[in-house]
Amino acid sequence: SSVSNVVSGGIFTIPLMKRTGYSGVKAGAIEAASSVNGQIMPPVMGAAAFLMVEYVGIPYSEIIRHAALPAVISYVALFYIVHLEALKYDLRPLTRERQPDWRERLIGWGLGLSGTTVVVAAVYYLILGVQALTGDLASWALALTTLVVYGVLMAYSARYPDIPVDDPQAPQVHLPLPWPTVRAGLHFFIPIVVLLWSLMVEELSPGLSAFWATVCTMAMVLLQPFMLSVFRPADHRPSRVAALRQGVADLWRGLVLGARNMIGIGVACASAGLIVGVITLTGMGLMMTDFVEMVSAGNVLVMLVLTAFICLIIGAGVPTTANYILVATLMAPVIVELGARSGLVIPLIGVHLFVFYFGIMADVTPPVGLASYAAAAISGDDPNATGWQATWYSLRTTILPFVFIFNPQLLLIGLQGWVDVVLVCAGSVIASLLFAAATMNWFRQRCRPLEVVALLLCTFLFFRPDWVVDRFYPKYVSAPASTLYAVADRLQADDWLVVGIAGEDLDGDPIVKTVALPLGEGSSGRERLRSGGVTFSQLGDEIEVANVKFGSRARKLGVEQGYKLVELKLPNPDRPSSHWVFLPAAWLAWLVWWRQGRRPA
Repeated sequence: SSVSNVVSGGIFTIPLMKRTGYSGVKAGAIEAASSVNGQIMPPVMGAAAFLMVEYVGIPYSEIIRHAALPAVISYVALFYIVHLEALKYDLRPLTRERQPDWRERLIGWGLGLSGTTVVVAAVYYLILGVQALTGDLASWALALTTLVVYGVLMAYSARYPDIPVDDPQAPQVHLPLPWPTVRAGLHFFIPIVVLLWSLMVEELSPGLSAFWATVCTMAMVLLQPFMLSVFRPADHRPSRVAALRQGVADLWRGLVLGARNMIGIGVACASAGLIVGVITLTGMGLMMTDFVEMVSAGNVLVMLVLTAFICLIIGAGVPTTANYILVATLMAPVIVELGARSGLVIPLIGVHLFVFYFGIMADVTPPVGLASYAAAAISGDDPNATGWQATWYSLRTTILPFVFIFNPQLLLIGLQGWVDVVLVCAGSVIASLLFAAATMNWFRQRCRPLEVVALLLCTFLFFRPDWVVDRFYPKYVSAPASTLYAVADRLQADDWLVVGIAGEDLDGDPIVKTVALPLGEGSSGRERLRSGGVTFSQLGDEIEVANVKFGSRARKLGVEQGYKLVELKLPNPDRPSSHWVFLPAAWLAWLVWWRQGRRPA
């Protein structure tokens, strides 16, 4: 959770930031903003992300892929904010125990990157090799292999003395060398490898994956003091019996602490389950569509603002997981439905990430930002001031959900080849940096009002280049519904087919929606559509939905049996790439940079 992230990391980072010159409010706000974003960062995201597997109907590996870029650019922008704060107040970084020159840094980066690649490849092929050699006994063989690897890493770590604990009140602190710190805790990567392998390679359920990772962690906690007593020299180790007792005591304290932390989450989720059950059984969720459409007047942007506000209000009283369950059940289908009626193709994963993002933002926003309160308790400053500062720092995160709702390329959806991937990633990173500079009112030096406006305009152009191109070229061209299977034949598995469908709502009023149908595996277009969850039938000149598989992505997108296929929407072949908009945006950003460089500081 965000609070546990603040408490565990903030006791070290907040005093360090204060000693380098940051105020208590800013140090606490930086820690709170960083800890909250920990829940959106793959590969191990917040607990609510694991529930998306059931709500969206896609594997956790796909959720990681969609969530990766927004999380990365959010942290890049936070790093830049910290840098800009240091420039504004002329703060100096901590000195190293030994300052390496540029050659040593370059060699260190190269060895670190290549070494990480080699280790990841070695772990991957080691596990595959053990599975291939042992067959049905692979589970037992992997458990034995994990135990052996753990023993080897503990033996290596035991050769060196424990790292001294930093004193937060010390007047001067030097940055420790990286490798001695890493080698003391190499064995802590084992549970993470177990969790990621179970989730992304074996594609086990989130619950079962977490179970095996927890079992691995419990075994490590139990055995760690004993292993150190075995491998440490005789004059630096406790007795074996005392080490075993310490391991049992550590495990017991961990179980007690975990149970206490789960009490609040369990009660909140149980209460949320009652509300979800009432909404589902009474049909209240279906009426929410008409209510929100009436309040927002059919405007998707207004509807998203209302949803974000609901997430913040509910998040003030319940944990992130329960908040996600409630709002995703209430509002996610409404957003998808109203977006489809407006002709906007909104990916279901985008809506759920939208709810997830604003659910965690409730942990920093006053007056009930628990993460901000925890950070303020460590920094010794005002909680409300810390919360407002953390909220200001988190603006870079709050704009991202609105961006990827209207531009799904930020979720790596609809990209054509590696060139598109590189351009989207680069443009998004630049946009986040420019937005951070605008909100901090500092680029090369303090910004003037027109420069802030220019930076915000550049941010919009880098995030939404498609909006500019849409003004001149439509995104789709219409094709007859009769060409459905011919078009589906040309597409591949995991592609999307955008169609217009027509039907009636619960009141019998006609509705027209635009949806992106997912395609599954199959040798023909008809089979790909069927494996994607929808089957069509042709009655004369009309094509209608014959069946929608229960729980499929097509059903979650609001496709119902009996809807008629009105048209196909194919990509406009005459539409230029939206990435050309990056050129004037980059020129405008460079102009602001150049003008500030010519202005006296």
